[in-house]
Amino acid sequence: MYLCAMRRIASVLLRSFLQGLLLLSPIAITAYVLYTVFNSVDNLVPFVPRGLGFVIIIVAVTLMGYLGTRFFIGKWLFDSFSYLLEHTPGVKYIYSSVRDVMKSFVGDKKRFNKPVWVCVSNNPEMWRIGFMTQKDMSYLGMENKVAVYLPHAYAISGWVIVTDSINVKPVKKMTPGEAMKFAVSGGVTIVEEKETDATKDQL
Repeated sequence: MYLCAMRRIASVLLRSFLQGLLLLSPIAITAYVLYTVFNSVDNLVPFVPRGLGFVIIIVAVTLMGYLGTRFFIGKWLFDSFSYLLEHTPGVKYIYSSVRDVMKSFVGDKKRFNKPVWVCVSNNPEMWRIGFMTQKDMSYLGMENKVAVYLPHAYAISGWVIVTDSINVKPVKKMTPGEAMKFAVSGGVTIVEEKETDATKDQL
């Protein structure tokens, strides 16, 4: 009798602990990432009160972005510096790669805006969600091929595959943002949001 009661209590405590982890882990991880970013940016400006460095960097980046897009001289200076980096041996590979990745996410010419389903296996039939980044690979000698970026779940990494265009079909019922969230969350986030919305509608 005593052992059964102890086991029941231990089971309840363990379940409560796991539920606590489930509730607090996303908050703790998000807070840690934000703190790390804040601390890293803040430390870029030495000899100023804590927190002021972060504000200075944000204001400076915003000002540079404004000057680089609104004024001819600012745009000319940035373009000239960009040209110099693009033609510097060794540096050009790093610079061009980082620039292209940043433009893919936040630039005027976003690349991850065409979510598609990709058939990666026919027997059994399996599909993966990704983003078409090149709809014509003939310039590389690969006729009727397309390039698709497949994000990894719970990571910022991913991999690119080249497949026949017939193996790809557009995602019609999700926006690019929802498709990225679906891929990165392992297919969980959108489903849970749909179920939550359906429950609210019933109430």
